[in-house]
Amino acid sequence: MTRAGHTALETELKTLKSEERPAIIRAIAEAREHGDLSENAEYHSAREKQSFIEGRIKELEGVIGLAEVIDPTKLSGAIKFGATVTLVDEDTDEEKTWQIVGEHQANVEKGLLNIKSPIARALIGKEEGDSVEVRTPGGVRTYEVLKIDYI
Repeated sequence: MTRAGHTALETELKTLKSEERPAIIRAIAEAREHGDLSENAEYHSAREKQSFIEGRIKELEGVIGLAEVIDPTKLSGAIKFGATVTLVDEDTDEEKTWQIVGEHQANVEKGLLNIKSPIARALIGKEEGDSVEVRTPGGVRTYEVLKIDYI
């Protein structure tokens, strides 16, 4: 994963441990004070949220523990993980720019493309000027690689 992705996961983990976990513990204690737990919706909701938070903490600890952080600025050449790629759709002439990142960092709206996505897989190994055919759920799309940056 990229340094930015690693930092974002570490920040989320810290927030869950230092803010969310103590808040939910307080909420559970408060709900217990209301009496009968079998019919206490606040208690059950808080316990459900606690389960989600604890699961997310374990997931993040696992991902961070196994993560290999890659600095894209030290890379060059053909498209690979960490590349920021500008493409033009050969049918619509629409330009798009994506950075190829790990699945935990991916966010298409922010231009962060999961390396396991069909577009990213098709782009790996391509050079500027290459034409790429991508099978997507919406059909086959053809892109030309305009620019490759490692920033």
